[in-house]
Order: sequence, then C-alpha cells, then structure tokens
Amino acid sequence: MSDSANTPETPNPSPPPHPLTSPHPLTSPHPGPGPGPHPHAPGVSVRSTRAKGEPRFPDGPKADPAGSHFERRIRSFQPRRSRVTAGQADALQRLWPKWGLDIDGSRTLDLPELFGNDNPVVLEIGFGMGEATAQMAAADAATNILAVDVHTPGQGNLLNLADHNGLSNIRVGNGDAIILLREMLAEDSLSGLRVYFPDPWPKKRHHKRRIIQPDFLTLAATRLGPGAIVHCATDWEPYAEQMLDVLTAHPDFENTQADGGFAPRPDFRPLTRFEGQGLDKGHVVNDLLFRRVQHVDQPPAGA
Repeated sequence: MSDSANTPETPNPSPPPHPLTSPHPLTSPHPGPGPGPHPHAPGVSVRSTRAKGEPRFPDGPKADPAGSHFERRIRSFQPRRSRVTAGQADALQRLWPKWGLDIDGSRTLDLPELFGNDNPVVLEIGFGMGEATAQMAAADAATNILAVDVHTPGQGNLLNLADHNGLSNIRVGNGDAIILLREMLAEDSLSGLRVYFPDPWPKKRHHKRRIIQPDFLTLAATRLGPGAIVHCATDWEPYAEQMLDVLTAHPDFENTQADGGFAPRPDFRPLTRFEGQGLDKGHVVNDLLFRRVQHVDQPPAGA
C-alpha cells in the first residue's frame, strides 16, 4: 500500500498528478495545525514530525488494511507516497474514525448503518484529491458516495472538504477496491459505480493492470442492483476504446446510448478546470454510461 506504519520513510517525490484528476475545488478549508500526538506546522510534511517506527496516523487510515499477504494478484493501482499537508493530517486524525473505512476484507458492510440512512449508494473508485467527489455529493445529497482510493493526501483532502462543506453523504475507503467489492459488499447493494480517469497504463505490457477488464465487470455486476449505472471517463483514447469494447461485450451491461458509442458528459460529472484546459488544447475526453441489466431468469433484487 502507499504508506508503511512500521518502517521509516525516505524522501520519494510522487509523480505529478494526472492532469484530469485534480478538479476545480469546492470551497476548500484553510489548513491548520492538527491535534495529533505531534503539532503540525502548515505546509510541513508529517513525516518530519514523527519518530521512527511510529504509525503515521494513529487514529487514521492503516498503511495496509487487508495485509500484503491477502492475495497475489496483479494490482490495477500504483501506490504513491507524497507529502501530507497539516490540514490533511488534521482531517485524517479527526475524521477518519467518523467517516473513514479501512478495506480489510474482514466483514460485510451494512451500508445503511455506515451512512446512517437508506439512501442509494454509489461506489467511486479512484477520486484523486476529491474535489469532484465533493461537488457531486453537494449537488445530490440524497445519494451516498463510498469513495475509495489509496492516496493518503487525497483521503485527507476529501475528508476536509466534506467536513468544511457539511457533506455527510461521503465515506472514504482506504485500500483495494477489489477486496471491497468481493469481500465487503453484499449483492445488489450498489446503485452505481464511477471510475473517472483511472490510470491508463499506456504501455502494452501493462494493459493487464487496467481496472476495466471482464473479470472486474463480472464481480462488479454482482454488487450492482439491476438498472445501476456504470460510469467511466478517460482522456486516453485507446483506453476509452478498450473500455467500450469490454463493456459492450459483457452480458451483464448494456450501453445507454442508442448508437452503441460514447456518451456526452452528463451534467452531474463536474467539468474540472484541468479537463477544460485539456479540451481547449484539443484533448478528447470520453464518457461511457452502461446499465446493469437484469436477465430474464434472474429474480428481482430482494426476492
């Protein structure tokens, strides 16, 4: 996973973020010193304020919630280490026990209990710094968003945004979304799935790491209720074509577009500042909207 609780960190600058994963911010809170075991000066990395071997966030997300021994499969994500600001560290310490979830594969989640209501739940895999997630949560308070990522600064930033803007319909998951889907979510428990600008793994030898694959869709279909929408977006055109091919060929999904192609960007997906800059430069962003179908021999959900 992205951070180790038992080994000291060495400076390892993260690669620059994908240009379309840092949306225009909602109202961003001002970072402040955190109440944790060590004071955090604004703009100072948390790594410089903790002793060797001390957990990075004692009350926050675990470094490897499911255990590195959980399975030996190809991962679709690339763990990243980068500096955590004082505001993000403060949010992780204060809010993780309230709104955070370590994906440890140990239990099946009771989603109404997790969110405190029976509203529909959408799973978002890979939310970057969380600004778009916060905007969507603010625009649709009747939908709960379970947002999953492995990037600690993004987790802290999204918690900060949720807290600052009073968004009680967001829960932040830390860990592997595959383990969450397979081990911790009940059948037909989700009303939607969002995968926005996932790592395109552009080199051919890395294509097997792309998350939108037949096996992933088969697993996701078991957790999505009939009629649930899978919404993907990418600015990497070869990956968009692969997504379209894989989703079209899968028997559990149907394209919402009559022509069988890409969809216009729906209003509920925010147009990010970086996306707008890319479009001005001629970049192509493709959205895909597919519906989970109910087969004739499949009983209705809850039957």
